[in-house]
Parts: sequence; structure tokens; C-alpha cells
Amino acid sequence: MIDCKEDTYSIEDSKSFECYLHSPEPSFKHTTYFHIYDTLLKKYCGQTITFVEIGVLNGGSLFMWREFFGPQARIIGIDLNPGAKKWEEFGFEIYIGSQQDPSFWDEFLSIVGKIDIVLDDGGHAYLQQIVTVESLLGSISDGGVLVVEDTHTSYMDSFGDRKMSFVNYAIQCVHKVNSRFGGFQPRQTDERIFSLQFFESIIAFHVDRKKTQLPSEKIWNRVPDESVKAKDYRHKDRQSLSIQEERIRKIVEVGFSLYG
Repeated sequence: MIDCKEDTYSIEDSKSFECYLHSPEPSFKHTTYFHIYDTLLKKYCGQTITFVEIGVLNGGSLFMWREFFGPQARIIGIDLNPGAKKWEEFGFEIYIGSQQDPSFWDEFLSIVGKIDIVLDDGGHAYLQQIVTVESLLGSISDGGVLVVEDTHTSYMDSFGDRKMSFVNYAIQCVHKVNSRFGGFQPRQTDERIFSLQFFESIIAFHVDRKKTQLPSEKIWNRVPDESVKAKDYRHKDRQSLSIQEERIRKIVEVGFSLYG
């Protein structure tokens, strides 16, 4: 018999979790986040990057990220609480302001410039998350990423109008990415997002303008001779398709609801 336990993932295997435990100040995270951090951010370790975390609170995660990325990383914290400035004496850059205020972001970016990684662990209200993404996407370096945490609030009350939830916003971004397909006209000109990744409670926006600007065109590696060209059978099995249609319709139209 195969011992499945040998292949079971444990947060003890995570580099970010190890750094989290080493932090000298308090910080709380969800256990499922650490393998996501490693998946998204481990490639930046040891590089000269600018990392911005929204939501400082007790300061623990600032130390975590400094150990995780290494001494070359520029670690910046943002919080609405003026008391967070105390962490500057430990070598962090701290800016006090509201993430839902675009003018704050304008001033911030005029000072900081390009950013490689943003981690939004702020207020988690939908409008806060959306304003943050809209304000910062244009200032993320190519190859960088903007990560929004606690997106499960999109399925909870008290974080805003759920019709304008952050998950709904992210799905609209998916539509924009797919609308760059060359068969659609006029061409989609929003080239800020190369791709999105959806995890449990986390959504990542990857930025790579050079790749998003590549024209979407149909090409052949070799043009087949018409006499030997394979026939297109994609629409031949209509019977089994009709049998599955109603079941799939329920999945797509009803969607997922935490409230039944």
C-alpha cells in the first residue's frame, strides 16, 4: 500500500512559515496562506526588490518578510495608525494613509516609484481592495505581482455591497484578460494584467506588459496540405452534449453560495 502521509503537505515545510515563526513581534496569519506565499513569492528571495505590505498592525509580518526576501529587499509598510511609524527605527519604511484614498496612493507613488510586490492585508472591505488594485497596478514592475489577501470577505456581510465584491471585480479582470483574444474587436487596450491566480482567500495579479502587448494572432507551425488536412469533429457529438447541458447550467447559473 502507498503511504499517502509521505506526500502530505505541512506548513512546517514552508520557508515563509519558518520566517513567520522567527519574527520577534506578533503577527497572525491563516494556515493555508504559507504555501501560497511560497508559490507566489519564493522566486523573489535574495533579489533587490521593493515590497509593500498594506496593514502593519503589530509589526510582526514586516520582520517576517525581511527574513524571507533577504537584506537586499526594500520593505515598506502602510497603515492608517500613526503608531506604526515606530517600526521605522528597525529599518522599515512606514507610510501612514488610507488605502481607499487615491490621493494617498498618488503621493505615495510619487515618492516610492516602481514596486515589485504588493501584499494587501489591510481593511479587506471591497472598495478598499478595489481602489488599492486600481491605484497600484500601473506602478507594478514587469514581472511583479499584486497579492490581495482575505478575499473570503467577498462572501461575507459587513464588508460592502456584495454585488461589488472584490471577487466580482477580479472576475471582471478575467474578462478583460480574455478579451485580448485577437478575434475580438476593438482590441482590448487594458494591458496592466498579464494573468490572475485564484487561491483559497487570495487572488494574485501578475504584471508583464511586454507579454500582454503581444498581438493575438492565429498561426501554424506548418500549413497542412488541404488534401490531408484533418477534419474538424468538434461538433459531431451533440447528443451527449445535450444530456449534460442542464446539469452544467445549474453549476454555471446558480454558482456557489455560502448561504444555500
